[in-house]
Order: sequence, then C-alpha cells, then structure tokens
Amino acid sequence: MKLLTVTDIRELVHIIGLEKFFDRIVLALEEDFGRWHEFNLSPRHATHYPHGVIELMPCSDNSLYAFKYVNGHPGNTLKDKLSVIAVGQLSEVEAGYPLMICDMTLLTAFRTAATGVLAARYLARHDAASLAIIGTGAQAEFQAIGFSRFFGLNSIRFYDCDSRAMAKFSANLKRQRWALMPCRSIIEAVSRADIVITATAAKKRQSLFEIGDIAAGTHIHAMGGDCPGKTEFSENLLRQVKLVVEYMPQSLQEGEAQQVGPGQVHAELWELIAGKKAGRENAEEITLFDSVGFALEDYSILRVVYELASVYRLGTELSMLPEPEDPKNLFGLLDF
Repeated sequence: MKLLTVTDIRELVHIIGLEKFFDRIVLALEEDFGRWHEFNLSPRHATHYPHGVIELMPCSDNSLYAFKYVNGHPGNTLKDKLSVIAVGQLSEVEAGYPLMICDMTLLTAFRTAATGVLAARYLARHDAASLAIIGTGAQAEFQAIGFSRFFGLNSIRFYDCDSRAMAKFSANLKRQRWALMPCRSIIEAVSRADIVITATAAKKRQSLFEIGDIAAGTHIHAMGGDCPGKTEFSENLLRQVKLVVEYMPQSLQEGEAQQVGPGQVHAELWELIAGKKAGRENAEEITLFDSVGFALEDYSILRVVYELASVYRLGTELSMLPEPEDPKNLFGLLDF
C-alpha cells in the first residue's frame, strides 16, 4: 500500500506543473461525471457540531473504491489551524485491499477549483474576462489559478472581511498576469464581473448580494454554502438564476438548493456534460453552480494522483496489513 504525504503531493505538483496538474484533474472530472451511472453514489455522512462538522465521503465504481475524511471548522484559523483538513483512501474493489492512503488537504482545494472550472465551461460565457472572488481564505488562490487556466482573465477583483486574508491573496498571486484589484465591499467586487466566486466560511444564512448587484450574463460559482443552515444567497436570487447542482440528494440537504427545493434546480452537473440538458443558452442569463463538494470529485483526483505517483515513484510503500501464510490463521500472527 502506498502512503502519500503532503510533501509527496507538493513534489508531484512541482513535477507536473501547476497548470498541467489542473488540466489533468479537470479532464478526469469530465470523464467521471460523464459516466455518472457507473458509480455507486450517496450523500456524505456528516456529523455536525456547534463549531464545525466532520464528514466521510465515499464513492466507487466496479474497479475502485474511494473515500475521504474531511472536517470543516471555520473557527480553526483563530487557533492557527486550517479550517479544512482531509485524508483519503483508494482501494481496489476486487479484493477490497487498499492501494493508497493520501493527504487530501491540498487535493481537496485542487479538486474543488477544478470542479468549479468544469461547471463554468458549460455555464459561463466563453468570453468571460473578469473574475470576482468573495472570501480570500485557503481556497481562493486555487480558484483564481484554476479559472485563469480555462478563461482569458485580465482582472480579478476580490474582497474579504479580513484584510490580512486579502493581503495574503495579493502576495501569493503577485506574479500572475492578471490585474489584482482589492475592493472595499462585496458590491464593488461583483458589480462588473463576468464570473463571481463566493467562498465564505461563516456557518450561517447570508445574502452576500442580490440579483440587481450583478450584470446580466454573470456566472456565479457558489461554494460557501455546504451544510444545513449555511447559505450565501437569498431565496429571491435563487429563483432568478439557472441553478445547477452536483448531486441532488446532497445539495438539497446542504447547498443553496436547500432553500428552494428540486423544482428550482435546472440540472445536475453530469447532465450538462452528457448533453442531457443545456448549459448556458444565451449571453444574458445568470447561472449559478451550487457547489457543496461531492465524493465523485475525490474519487477522480485520488485515481489521478495514484496513477501519477506510480509513474513518478512518489510516496512510501507500507507493509501495514497482515499477510499470514495461511489466510485463515490470523491468530497465528500473534506468535503465542
């Protein structure tokens, strides 16, 4: 069994290159969402606490089984800890043996951005050139770089209630080709953006902006609402956009869709990829991808990383499981 640490993941990204790594993930996501009915799917198992949530996220086809352990604790940054950490496992289905255990904290950020990019390719205007990001925490740079890979961005406007997060975002992206434009309010950031990403962490119902605050033709990638009672938009706004979700049973529990129900949902993402339903149909409509994070996305990135780690011989091979000479004599390993 292979063990991949965060050091291994970092080395892999440096070997492949940041942009090519994004390309590989988006391609894998499109392939896997495109074969939606080959998977065993279920909403994640979430245990909620007043200060956060801990979740298990499984997904499998007939060859590979993947799951992720992940938390969401918005207050962790006040303790100098990450709000989200994750660990994943990939196993082969035939015998049920694990192939890899892997840190997924960085990988979750990558796959979340890549899923947003994939959805935007069907829902945003192809000529989108300006991006707004509301919330410049741990996810923000991944989102900016991922979207810039597939859209010809010339400017990114951004806002966070924490000025230190905004300064961090600027410092990390100062070498990029687009203009970085810090804003004094949410409305200033979104008012002239072609694509708006909302990545706020507060565990409460919010209304970050209304439909009149954005231009016709805007695409919204809403990723901050990801548990019951945690949303970023009003019901009024949701009823005026083309709403697309990842997986209906989960999104109705956790996403923006929890406010309006299935009748307001235009499609699941796989339906756009498979050509079952239309994505953007004109330059004026406002679209919203209700991204809560789904286990199929973890499956996709785990299989990509396992393939690449094998090619580049990264990670550590562990003899972690018992291997008795007689598979019926497990007690014999104790050597009493």
